This record gives sequence, structure tokens and C-alpha cells, in this order.
Amino acid sequence: MNAVAQPLAPAVAAPAAVPTVLCVDDEPNILTALQRVLRGLPVTVMSASGGEEALALMQRQPAELVISDMRMPGMNGVQLLEQLHQRWPQTVRILLTGHAELQSAVSAVNRGAIFRYLQKPWNEQELLAAVREGLERLALQRETERLQALTQHQNAELQTLNSELEVRVQARTAELSTAHQKLKRGYLNSIRVFANLLELRGGPLAGHGRRVAEMARDIAVAMEVPEEGRMTIFVAGLVHDLGLIGAGDRLLQVPVPRYTAEEGALYRQHPATAEQSLMALEEMLPALPLVRGHHERWDGGGFPDKLAGAAIPLGARILAVADAFDELCNGHLVSPAATREEARTLMRRGRGTQFDPEVLDVFLHITEPERKPVPPPTLVLKSDVAEGGMVLARDLISAKGMLMLTAGHVLTPSLIRRIREFEEREGSRLDIHVQAPARAQVAA
Repeated sequence: MNAVAQPLAPAVAAPAAVPTVLCVDDEPNILTALQRVLRGLPVTVMSASGGEEALALMQRQPAELVISDMRMPGMNGVQLLEQLHQRWPQTVRILLTGHAELQSAVSAVNRGAIFRYLQKPWNEQELLAAVREGLERLALQRETERLQALTQHQNAELQTLNSELEVRVQARTAELSTAHQKLKRGYLNSIRVFANLLELRGGPLAGHGRRVAEMARDIAVAMEVPEEGRMTIFVAGLVHDLGLIGAGDRLLQVPVPRYTAEEGALYRQHPATAEQSLMALEEMLPALPLVRGHHERWDGGGFPDKLAGAAIPLGARILAVADAFDELCNGHLVSPAATREEARTLMRRGRGTQFDPEVLDVFLHITEPERKPVPPPTLVLKSDVAEGGMVLARDLISAKGMLMLTAGHVLTPSLIRRIREFEEREGSRLDIHVQAPARAQVAA
């Protein structure tokens, strides 16, 4: 039968049984006298007329305390107490003798390990005190052993509980980590969808927020910005131009140098407008100074607050570089649009004036063509051959530049079915970039 684990019990002793005292003497009157003396104690008294009879009684009903005469025919007191010590070591042993022999006392102590040595005729009070003390000592010893056994049992139970708790904590930690990652991914997806509201307007800014966010994140990684800071910079990059969502089409289509004075004034308000639009979202609070400051200049000539140097948040300085690079390449700052190398050359001229020199140097280093990181192997598939379990290697973008799914998203059969339905409605076929290892695993 399997044992059922019980709650740890408090250390409460069970009610004590009435102790038994065995008196051993070859003289009946001595036994009677001992019984009379012990009558006032809460004990059960047994008697034996010799050592052999005493051992037989002990075999049937062990006594807590034995009082034995020294000189008896056959087995003497020392021999009896020695036997008791070997066979019932916890029994309290008291020796009585009418002969004050030093050698007998020494033998009784060494061989019988007696508790007390009393002479005949005994003093009743001394005898009663010896019996009480002996029984109290035995009770204390038994209680100590009981508590030690209980402690060992409870320690074993605690060790088992600790092991189980550790396993539960590890499992719960893993669950919380998974939940945190899901929340984090869901938060980023929500922000990206939010950023799409501006990009749906089309023009040069289509995909701009996503590209700026990714470039800013790459710069932050190269500058060894802590992970939390990198995430804040990435989120700020996605929504940094949200203040332009209410701007007219001309403001989004025409390069900045062609703005009228009124359009330029409106354009310079968009960092503050974006900050105000996002202020109600508590999760966005760390990103707001970066959104507001991404058009500040290192020399203090930017907007909206004309901050300079280190007074500009580092994340905003990084966004300023990433934003300028993308706007040069998409034609929003120059017409016609610059190539990547032309944009890098133009930005070098702003080192120490428009841009933080350190941030710009890191950007130029990571965007050098020969240093461009090799992307991990991917497969480009159409939706009709996509399978559940595949992992997106790149964001899934519609033909109109709208973000549909983010990189790292795991495809499911129902999600693939919705992608196919979308393609049928739009009359287009999407390229789906998936991680090659994931494809290999699915095939296996």
C-alpha cells in the first residue's frame, strides 16, 4: 500500500504510560519493604527473588527501572545488572547492598553501568528520590529520541517538499517567461500595426517606420546599448513619424526642401504631435523622449526644443541618423532619391553638426558594403506550398507595403489559409520568406 503524505505534525508527546519498577532480592521481607516504599509513586511494581527470575520477567514485560540486591545466590547483582545493560540498555539500574565493599561498587559501575548505588538499610527519601530521578532521566531520554526521530522525519518531508517546490518554481518561471515573450511579441505587433496607419498613406514614407526601427536597432546593438534600451529605440522608430498621420498628401509626397513656409512649420510640429498622441499609452512612456527628439541636431539647430549634444537622449540621436539615411534613400529629403553610398557620403558632412559623431561613425561602420552581415539562409515560398510550423525569416509585407506578419511568427494552417484568401481578394501572390532550418524540420 502506498503511503499518503501527511502534513508535518507538531512535536506533541503521546500520553506517558505508567512506568514499571522491578525489585530483585532473595529476601522476601526486603521485597515487601521495597513495595511499601514505592507505593506512593505512580508506578507498577514487580518483584523477583533472583537474577534468573528477573531476566525471565524482563523478557515478558520489560521494566523501566530495576532495583537489585548485590548479594544473591546464583547470579549476583553485578552479573544481573550487566545482563540488563547488554539486553535492555535503556533500563535504569539501581544497586542495593548491605556491604560497603569498594570493589563491588566499582564492578557494578563498570560492568552494569548502574544509575545509583545505595546501601542497606536505605533511606526512604533517598531511595524515592533516586527512583524519581531515574525515571525522569529515562523519560527525558525517550522524549529526546522521539523528537530526534520526528525531526528526521520532518526534515525528510521538507526536503521532498523543497524538491517539489523547486520543480514547480522552475516550471512556473518557464511559463512566465513564455507568457512574457508572447506579451512582448503581441505588444510589438500592436505597435507595428499602429505604425501601418501612416504607411497606408503610401508615398516615400511607405515602410519608412519599419526600416528606421530596424536600422536604429542595429546601431544600438553595435553600440552595446542594453536590451531594454534597444527595445525602446526600436519601438520609437516604428512610431516616430506618427505626428504626420493627419498631414495633407502633399506633405507626405513632396521632398522636404520643396515645402512652403507653412508646410515647413507644420512639418516641424510632427515630433511633438506624435509625443502627444502616444502619451496616454503607459507602455510607450520610455519611448516618448526619443520620438520627440529625433529631429534635434548635435549643434542645437534642430527642432522642436533645440537641444544640443548630450542633452539629446541617446536613442533620439540614433533615430536621427537612421531616419535621415532612410529619407535620403526614399527621396523625402532629396530628389531624386540618393543611393545608399550617396546617402552615406551626404551624412558624413553632418558629422559633429547634425549628427552625434560617435553614432554616425558606428552607423557608417555597420553599413559599409563589405561589412554587411550575411543574412541567415532562408527559403522564398508561395502560400500554396507553405506549411504549418514554418517560421517567418522576414516581415510579410503586402503589395501595397502594409505589414501583415512580423519576422519570427510561426505559421499555422489557419494562418496560411487566411493568407491565401487575402491573395485571392487582392489578386496578388506574396513572397513568403521562411527560415531554412524550420523548413528542413517540417520536411523531416
